[in-house]
Amino acid sequence: MQLEDKFGRRFYYLRLSITDVCNFKCEYCLPDGYESDGDRHFLTVPEIRQIAQSFSNLGTSKIRITGGEPSLRKDLPQIIETCANTPGIEHVAITTNGYKLPEHIDSWVDAGLNSMNVSIDSLDPRLFNSITGHDRLNVILKGIDRALALGIKVKVNAVLMRQFNHGELDNFLNWLKTTPVTLRMIELMQTGDNNAFFDKNHVSGEPIKQQLLESGWIPKIREKTAGPAQEFYHPDYKGSIGLIMPYSKDFCSSCNRLRITAKGKLHLCLFADQGLDIRHIIQQQDNELLENELVALLGDKEATHWLHDGITGATKHLAMLGG
Repeated sequence: MQLEDKFGRRFYYLRLSITDVCNFKCEYCLPDGYESDGDRHFLTVPEIRQIAQSFSNLGTSKIRITGGEPSLRKDLPQIIETCANTPGIEHVAITTNGYKLPEHIDSWVDAGLNSMNVSIDSLDPRLFNSITGHDRLNVILKGIDRALALGIKVKVNAVLMRQFNHGELDNFLNWLKTTPVTLRMIELMQTGDNNAFFDKNHVSGEPIKQQLLESGWIPKIREKTAGPAQEFYHPDYKGSIGLIMPYSKDFCSSCNRLRITAKGKLHLCLFADQGLDIRHIIQQQDNELLENELVALLGDKEATHWLHDGITGATKHLAMLGG
């Protein structure tokens, strides 16, 4: 069996949330900080091992560990090692805010981490503090330097916001001249909790794409486990740029990932109407049973999200699923 939907899309990539707790207060996600709305009985390591095994058996080769902020779990190195040691899983990544990155990165790499995404919405320390509620930019940049020295592939996520960082492209470009990371500029997405903020701050990435092309940036060929970014490189820059534009035409046609929440719900789309509870099946530690259920549930995946119509499904904020 393979994870393939009725539109012929295959799913090589699992985004696995291990907590919905986050210690940042990003304006577009948790401006008032994290507030628990239920128990914190998050997936255990044995449950994560079962998930990794079953997804691998169905053709998944990449797992990205997300949150909330995944480094808030003390057993994160064990979780990374569990995923990395699963036969068939070729790539283990993490998405983090980098709060204590210099302290953590060596243990993550030792556990088997291959790449990471770090959220940096501004290279101006004061603006970074304003957006996130933390004056940690220099610490995070130091952690990125350490990760690069260890051979880790690094992507930096920056959410485009009209009232905050819309004019900061030149700062990022100057940084990319000497820094071998991939900057991913992400269009702000509407969620259940950010309607007013979205209306004031959403800007399209299309003008940036045209500016890059006119400046000699060249499109990259997309790999099968790659995310949804349109990526570009330039011979004069050590770094590259990716644009994630969920409101662009045919954005969902190349979808290759599924999501599982920290409490064991399968989300067929970031903006699905609801999560599908599979934890009771995960806990039975039966590969065949779980794999059959995953294949059956995939039949309900739709061709596209409905963001263009302002329909955000069950996603109140991105910390619920790690984006």
